[in-house]
Amino acid sequence: MQKFEIKWAAPAREDLHEIIDYIFVRNESYAVKVLDKIEGSVKNLAVSPKRGRIVPELEKYGYLLYREMIVDYWRIIYKIENNIVWIMLVIDGRRNVGDLILKKMMMSESEL
Repeated sequence: MQKFEIKWAAPAREDLHEIIDYIFVRNESYAVKVLDKIEGSVKNLAVSPKRGRIVPELEKYGYLLYREMIVDYWRIIYKIENNIVWIMLVIDGRRNVGDLILKKMMMSESEL
């Protein structure tokens, strides 16, 4: 079984820090729980990266490279390149995210 390396793009790491910092101020134990859940889900991509769906907002524009996993309220957007899974964004799925995804994806790609 092939094992993929997991790498975080800078914007995704920043997204995660912002999410956890925001939650931590309100509820420390929930912040730890969310962080563990997101990191655990990302680690699972090392053995089954294609389990996530293609990002619908990008698919309608023909961008089929990006996939996502949904963990509670958060969408973890990633792409698979050779034997590397790049975590590109972590965003709140409760927001209208179509334009946000396109904007952040362009920024993330430039920072790899």
